[in-house]
Amino acid sequence: MSFDVIRSAVELGLIYGLMALGIFLTYRILNIADLTVDGSFTTGAAVSAMLTSLGMPWLGIIGAIAAGMIAGVCTGLLQTKLKINPILAGILTMTALYSINLHIMGSKPNVPLLRVDTIFTPFTNILGKELGRFLMILLITAIILVFIILFLKTSIGLAIRATGDNENMVRSSSINSDGTKILTISIANGIVALAGALAAQYQMFADVGMGIGMVVIGLASLIIGEVIFFGKISVTYNAITVILGAIVYRIIIALTLETSMSPSDLKLISALIVIVALSYPPIKEKIQTIMKKSHKKEDIKNA
Repeated sequence: MSFDVIRSAVELGLIYGLMALGIFLTYRILNIADLTVDGSFTTGAAVSAMLTSLGMPWLGIIGAIAAGMIAGVCTGLLQTKLKINPILAGILTMTALYSINLHIMGSKPNVPLLRVDTIFTPFTNILGKELGRFLMILLITAIILVFIILFLKTSIGLAIRATGDNENMVRSSSINSDGTKILTISIANGIVALAGALAAQYQMFADVGMGIGMVVIGLASLIIGEVIFFGKISVTYNAITVILGAIVYRIIIALTLETSMSPSDLKLISALIVIVALSYPPIKEKIQTIMKKSHKKEDIKNA
């Protein structure tokens, strides 16, 4: 594998790491499976691409975050006020976003950004294309990572973490659990939309189907990070492992593409990676249990 391939994998890993951080907030912190991600990722890309094509790349980033947060609020309201199952609420919002994204993109399935200035352009003009783009992505990812870590340590962040651990206890403490859910889902989808916005400007296009499978990719990144880097130690450490897991995931995908496998198999590979990562902890525990039993039997025989 060439250095350019590894660099591209790391860059995409940082971008998808942002998306995985959004899933981390809902799936790990709030303990809710939010499927809005597949739609809000594309929403961020669509808003970013349209505003970038008009010569406003930074406004595209800000607009993408705002649009993603609005999508998250819609999902949160469906869950909390209309009492719709969290998974179904995410599916409903995701489905609605498909049509909304098409409208944002002017009823076109894709929006090219060829020969258009992006947020990376000033950096690439000064530092070169490769280094400038990499540092820009790294800087944005680091800022969002620090924001999440600090946010989860505030009083509101602690209330959100408590809601995910024990919602009934939070309600008995006179904390508005519905409000914490809506806020968390909104922030999570805003970060996911930011990832979509960066992906659109990085790849120089936005496509209406580019968000399909993002939940699987995010879960793969999250679980790979936990398994390889021994996550679930602290919120700070867990958030960092999510980014590292996304980078490892993209390197695995890059290695796969270096073989004779077709790019059309990427979704299958992603699903298999998630299955392996999810099944690893129980399989490991089962093996350890069997080993302990065998050791006990040996001790009894020796006695």
